[in-house]
Amino acid sequence: MNEKTTHFGFTEIPESEKATRVQGVFGSVASKYDVMNDAMSLGIHRIWKDAMMDWLAPRPGQRLLDVAGGTGDISFRFLKRAGSGHATVLDLTEPMLVAGRQRAEAASMADQLDWVVGDAMALPFDDNTFDTYTISFGIRNVTRPQEALNEAYRVLKPGGRLMVLEFSQIPTPALQWAYDRYSFNLIPPMGKLIANDSESYQYLVESIRKFPDQETFLGMVRQAGFGNAKYRNLSLGIACLHSGWKL
Repeated sequence: MNEKTTHFGFTEIPESEKATRVQGVFGSVASKYDVMNDAMSLGIHRIWKDAMMDWLAPRPGQRLLDVAGGTGDISFRFLKRAGSGHATVLDLTEPMLVAGRQRAEAASMADQLDWVVGDAMALPFDDNTFDTYTISFGIRNVTRPQEALNEAYRVLKPGGRLMVLEFSQIPTPALQWAYDRYSFNLIPPMGKLIANDSESYQYLVESIRKFPDQETFLGMVRQAGFGNAKYRNLSLGIACLHSGWKL
């Protein structure tokens, strides 16, 4: 029986290889990941993440699971907004978690944070554990995103909230064309310059183009069981927030 394939950027590979390849990408760029995010998005990723927190509206005492949470960007923002609470940062790639633990915020919030190596498609947590589940620029790297959404639904408490921040598609063809030119011509060389790794950033650019558009992904959120599912475009659709509730 032939093994199922998936995409790694524009390359078709066996599903069993994707996780290892993604680990390779993020292990390679972990120490420069935050610097590259600023360079690639001209700092706009910070505005997107703040918009995510505005919509999420963290409350004191909530428990967050931040999947593909890497260097802790979302968890730090969540805990600062909530004032009190707990965040579990889960990532497939240990060097990303190590980079997160080394950030200044990590020391001041150490008692509110856990750092866990794990797989979004098989979360090592009990059902009905968390108030909030976030995944920021991570779900397009998961081998089977629908399984990750199903797992999100499982580990959330009834009344829990899902929030996905991901690159998406610009609905205006001319603007999408211009954005493609920028992405493919500038981001890999930028990766070479800053992180000494153009191939990983070539993959990241390609992976954005392979990810489902806003409406398709909204259907996947609903298929996982989430109610009141909606999305909001950010920066004309370059990025998008999807929200759903475990009702």
